[in-house]
Amino acid sequence: MKSLKKVLAGCTAAAVFLTMPLYVAADAAPGDVIVTLGEDLNNDQRQNLLNEMEVTEEEQIVTVTNEEEHEYLGDYMSAADIGSNALSSAKITLREQGEGIAVETNNINKVTEGMYANTLVTAGVEDAEVYITAPFAVSGTAALTGIIKAYEVQNDINIPEEQKKVANEEMVKTSELGERIGTEEATELITRIKEQLGEEQIETEEDLRDLIQRIANDLGIELTEEELDGLVSLFNRMKNLNIDWDQVQNQITKFRDNLDEFLNREDTQSFIQSFLDFINQLIDSLRGWFGNEGETS
Repeated sequence: MKSLKKVLAGCTAAAVFLTMPLYVAADAAPGDVIVTLGEDLNNDQRQNLLNEMEVTEEEQIVTVTNEEEHEYLGDYMSAADIGSNALSSAKITLREQGEGIAVETNNINKVTEGMYANTLVTAGVEDAEVYITAPFAVSGTAALTGIIKAYEVQNDINIPEEQKKVANEEMVKTSELGERIGTEEATELITRIKEQLGEEQIETEEDLRDLIQRIANDLGIELTEEELDGLVSLFNRMKNLNIDWDQVQNQITKFRDNLDEFLNREDTQSFIQSFLDFINQLIDSLRGWFGNEGETS
């Protein structure tokens, strides 16, 4: 149920892998698997996660260190949030063309499915199934760093540092904004901005500011000047990177379609109905309370 709530919280696609074009090896094929493991897992934890991900030591495995986490996230996230151990891990499976992106997490409490998926879309990643997990509740930053490193290793490329920094900044800003206005609201805001960047001609910083403010207004979100300035800075840097915005829009659409399929499942519908019943009861209670208040005034 906890995982379901996180999916619904990030349901619009949304913070974080690398914001960059993805170079896939020529011989990569659907079903190919990459595994990333936190360096500080003990032997039992490592084996348990491999079992959970249904993989063996024979798969290509990339290890990520806590030092690497701090290197990529230290400018945007507190040392306390990053932590002192790299534990979160991930399994990435290539899917058939056109199947889109699917993300699932377990024991991750800082980065939601939506945040991971949103940045995957920005990264230009297509048709991938991603499972992120840990031996107990952790932030999930090691998995993020591990994914970035894994793609560099598998595809024999060096990703520019600026692209890595923009990606990590996106994740942190989405997370921080989500703490104030709600995770799904923050994620939807970032997603809508990306969608519109693919449709509108943004030439100046003022154009970008107006776009962000307009989308926030449409969603009923009141941004502080500091938040607006931060998003303008982020997307100004992002739009100067080599991102295929048509691909971004396409993958966002596919992710929404994958989510619709998830929401239509019987177990999901049961949860949603229970939630709606609770809301209706709450509204009835409030209506009765306000009605009583009116009678006594």
